[in-house]
Amino acid sequence: MMIKRDGKSFRRSAVNAGKRRAWRVFGKIVATAVAACFAILFLMPIVLTITNSFMASSEISANYGSVFATTSTGGKVYISEKVNLKFIPDIVSFSQYITVLFKSPDYLLKFWNSVILTVPILVFQLLVAALAAYGFARYDGKLRAMLFFIYIILMLMPYQVTLVPNFLVSQWLGIVDTYWAIWLPGIFSPFAVFLLTKYMKRIPSSVVEAAQIDGAGEWQIFRKICFPLCKGAICSAAILVFIDYWNMVEQPLILLSDSDMHPLSVFLSRINSGEIGLAFAVATIYMVPSLLVFLYGEEYLVEGITYQGGIKG
Repeated sequence: MMIKRDGKSFRRSAVNAGKRRAWRVFGKIVATAVAACFAILFLMPIVLTITNSFMASSEISANYGSVFATTSTGGKVYISEKVNLKFIPDIVSFSQYITVLFKSPDYLLKFWNSVILTVPILVFQLLVAALAAYGFARYDGKLRAMLFFIYIILMLMPYQVTLVPNFLVSQWLGIVDTYWAIWLPGIFSPFAVFLLTKYMKRIPSSVVEAAQIDGAGEWQIFRKICFPLCKGAICSAAILVFIDYWNMVEQPLILLSDSDMHPLSVFLSRINSGEIGLAFAVATIYMVPSLLVFLYGEEYLVEGITYQGGIKG
């Protein structure tokens, strides 16, 4: 009787284990399907923009004319027709790109304005952040704690809150309508300092103490130990800072009155209804740097955010 009961118990536990495995597999399938649906929804606007940039203006007007139509006074027209979301053009046309790249220098000018505004902020913000983060991570004290708390408060404030003070300070310094009005607040932004400080604090103190015993100074410790170990965090900060300032709109609108100095992110919103085809092409060109930076640094981004140890074995 005991043997039979043991056999029944074994079969019952095997059946239960099989059911649990089946439910786990089913749960993974459902989660994958839901994630795939969200991924498709999020990627749809990007794919639509890229594919529609290869459509002729007449085809775009035929598909989306009711959306972008305006009255003679500039008002919007009530949409009474269904919009035809088309992902594959009938005829692939490069006319939009030819116009943007060769016939309309304004678009390229705005593109290079974006580069001029973003690259100096990216380089010098990371340099300032690395040095400041090293100081915050290496030294303790009330003054250090107070300064770091101020950094966190500034980081939590939305840019719209600090926009008026930035404008007043820029006006006092006489740098309004110059690139410096964008560069200076961006270079000393607190976000990268916060990220790198938290990362440098994870470096074991024994490594720094061993370097000090060997006669290394502060600059050598920073350059040969902390900076190389923080490569993942620096790349993560670089990606996030680049995307943030590449897409900035409020700062140029408030601090730069000369439209010739505005980046392409501002200029995109001003493309009128007769240039919708160009808007698709310009938006595609504008997305390329961000996509390349993200795809190239994806591993560093994940490593910099999720890394929990100080040194990899």
